Amino acid sequence: MSTKENLAPGAPPPADFIPLAVPELRGNEWKYVKECLDTNWVSSVGSYVDRFEKMVAERTGAKYAVATINGTAALHIALLLSGVQADDEVLVSSLTFIAPVNAIRYVGAWPVFFDAEPKYWQIDSAAVVDFLNNDCRWDGESLRNRRTGRRVKAILPVHILGHPADLEPILEVAAKYSLPVIEDATEGLGARYRGKSVGSLGHIGCFSFNGNKIITTGGGGMLVTNSADLAARARYLTTQAKDDPIEYIHNAVGYNYRLTNVLAAMGCAQMEQLGAFVEAKRQIARRYHEALGSLPGVRLPQEADWALSTFWIYTVLVDQKASGIDSRQLLKELAVQKIQSRPLWQPIHRSPAHRASGIANCPVADGLYHQAVSLPCSVGLTAADQSRVIEGMMSLLGRPASTKTR
Repeated sequence: MSTKENLAPGAPPPADFIPLAVPELRGNEWKYVKECLDTNWVSSVGSYVDRFEKMVAERTGAKYAVATINGTAALHIALLLSGVQADDEVLVSSLTFIAPVNAIRYVGAWPVFFDAEPKYWQIDSAAVVDFLNNDCRWDGESLRNRRTGRRVKAILPVHILGHPADLEPILEVAAKYSLPVIEDATEGLGARYRGKSVGSLGHIGCFSFNGNKIITTGGGGMLVTNSADLAARARYLTTQAKDDPIEYIHNAVGYNYRLTNVLAAMGCAQMEQLGAFVEAKRQIARRYHEALGSLPGVRLPQEADWALSTFWIYTVLVDQKASGIDSRQLLKELAVQKIQSRPLWQPIHRSPAHRASGIANCPVADGLYHQAVSLPCSVGLTAADQSRVIEGMMSLLGRPASTKTR
């Protein structure tokens, strides 16, 4: 059985299959969704939308939250709120899911890709600071990239895999040049940076509630901010920029980006369990740490002393020379054992979809892409299934290199 067969959309999983990450629906989801169905409040207006926004705002420490149909929509609106225009540049992580970079192109702007740092695999904050201080110039009105001549308008760091990026240096240099910081915290709900929740540290934070996220609404996203004006503008733009709901007057181009009440009902039930979900993820990570740390050629994810990681997707690095097996072969061998795993995303500076954005040198991101293997880590992963994953890893990595499949 191939990895592709494991991942085939719509196909029922085989018996004893251990998926990478699936939703955990064990709270009030059925109750709240049934209430929506019973009362006909299923569209983009309803009490659960307001409640979900309030719950996320309170959990992240932000003053305001605006629910969106998905995380990409939240990123798109965040860029518009930040004044990013056509032919501007936005500094962004290269090692990320493609969504934030796509959103930059939605507004006609260009991504400037930054490498990951090697310890925690987050955006290289020092490189961002160096670029702004040394590779840009002030033209009297704005900061411009010396090489392209384009205006640098925003910074979009992505917190990947549940661990925060080191934001302090980025926030400091952003303040120096009056640049908005948009946190892509779609993988970081529940994570903390120096005691504060990710998403609430920049000017705007964005979250996703896709099916594999730590909480889910099936789809769904959220924009959070401490600015009343930005929140009001976000609400306006995400509801088709409607100025007169009776006469249907629209003074701006808006978007149909609002979350539905029935999905928000799921979100409320999931948010009630967020603390337990984070602890379950951290417990899964602790067990993997204890079991896999001695395997040859395996490097485990680290947690900074200034961070609290949710270990949203538990990911290890596999050194082929030391382990005797490369990451892609390991994926195939685990699939044979009915264990789903996956690599990290292709770094976006390598993506054919963004070839027009120019060449970037991101060797750390390239190395992480080639070596990374993400292991099953659903909130509801049973101890028995985790034991199977551990045993599978040990059987493939714990034997002499000469006996391994090449």
